[in-house]
Amino acid sequence: MINIGDWIKKWSFLQPHKRALIFEDHPFTYQEVNLRTNQLCHFLLGRGIEKGDRVSVLLYNCHQYVEIFFALSKIGAILVPLNWRLAGPELEFIIKDSGAKMIIFEPEFEEMISSIRPQLNISHGDYLSVGSPCPDWANDYEKALVDNPVLEPDLKVSVGDEDPHILMYTSGTTGIPKGAILSHRKTFFNALNADIFYSLTSKDSMIVSRPMFHSGGLLVEAAPVLYKGGTLLLKKRFRPNEILDAVQKYRVTLLELPATVYQFILRESELNQYDLSSIRCFFTGGERVPKTMLKEYYRKGITISQIFGQTEASTITFLSPDDAVLKIGSVGLPVFHGEVRIVDKTGKEVGPGEVGEIIIKGPTLMSGYWRQPQLTAETIRDGWLYTGDLARTDEEGYVYIIDREKDMYISGGENVYPAEIEKVLHTHPKIIDAGIVGVPDEKWGEVGEAFIVLKTGETMNNGEAIEFLKGKVAKYKIPKYVEFIEELPKTASGKIQKFILKEWHKSKS
Repeated sequence: MINIGDWIKKWSFLQPHKRALIFEDHPFTYQEVNLRTNQLCHFLLGRGIEKGDRVSVLLYNCHQYVEIFFALSKIGAILVPLNWRLAGPELEFIIKDSGAKMIIFEPEFEEMISSIRPQLNISHGDYLSVGSPCPDWANDYEKALVDNPVLEPDLKVSVGDEDPHILMYTSGTTGIPKGAILSHRKTFFNALNADIFYSLTSKDSMIVSRPMFHSGGLLVEAAPVLYKGGTLLLKKRFRPNEILDAVQKYRVTLLELPATVYQFILRESELNQYDLSSIRCFFTGGERVPKTMLKEYYRKGITISQIFGQTEASTITFLSPDDAVLKIGSVGLPVFHGEVRIVDKTGKEVGPGEVGEIIIKGPTLMSGYWRQPQLTAETIRDGWLYTGDLARTDEEGYVYIIDREKDMYISGGENVYPAEIEKVLHTHPKIIDAGIVGVPDEKWGEVGEAFIVLKTGETMNNGEAIEFLKGKVAKYKIPKYVEFIEELPKTASGKIQKFILKEWHKSKS
């Protein structure tokens, strides 16, 4: 069976002294990571965590994240990565919806976890704190490891293949987060696709620039390199200059960064002061990538390729570095293990140059949405996953993203679904209606603009609206702009005509 936990076990045997990762300049070999992973397995089993149980993880990028990833894989439990940018109520919903039996967190989030603990059905011993100080209602991660053996866990059940591996939540257009069920099979084929397009070897090293609660950080950057026995570079957070320092110091060979971070590097760093010659591939993806930025890097001797994907399917297309200049603006060709079509509203494939919705098929698809069979059936039809993203191809089959059929926009690499914020604004006693759209922003790629309709006789200023959202939604979801209007433009069926709101923004710019 395909079990992702076998990766670390086998590399521990084949290359025990090879560096698996470097966290905050501290190296960990494959053998060290595997032994610590096994100790965690025994702790989890001792706490009654079994195959199919969910474990929520609220951590910054760290070596423990990798240990947890592999430990849960080995015993068949399901990783539920938590976005540390979310507000307390948002985290509470995901933990409850997933039915998590354990939460692994670090001290920086103790206050957040404490605020929602009374609402969670999780016992004291099933909180695990990574780092110090450890609250008295939690177990200490390092002590938990020391108290357990390093032997491989002896399971009485088989684990792998179609068994759920990760439950990764992505916010929906209904304003309610939904959990994408990602199997061991899916994680494996995603790594295999990356292996083919990156031409990975065990000599490769990659900076994990995105948070590991992201599909991008965990499954696009980290997992493929670990699958090939390469080396990861991890920090809680990388500043732009620290990324360049790390590339130079550790001779990094692959660099995948959000477009926002590439922009920051251009503004804040002198590229010619760093030796980046070790990098053989520069990649970006996950948000709208300005051609001006790609051209600016090219003028500096750096060619950046684009990739395209989503949580439900990980990477969908890759653009080869060889094609990145000629096909600038394209997100490339379909992954090796996967089929991509662009279809019209009737499901008929459109021709080159015509715009349609991207649909995908293959072993990298999610198994479905957690406890949402109807939504799963709407999204995956006849084996094809409908992405909601609009695109076209050229005559050679290269894909170009046009827009998103859904209202979602990406701000600083984070998906933002306006319905979530609109839902919160509707609870304000002065507000009768609200619509939010993503608008261009030089720093973050896109930010939100809220168009608010007040109840008759009420008054409100921009600051009051923004203040109301604080603590109820993550900071990156709070709109940058607020405008009060008499009425939202709507269709006959009552749907907000968001293209009109975007036009209103343009007319003011």
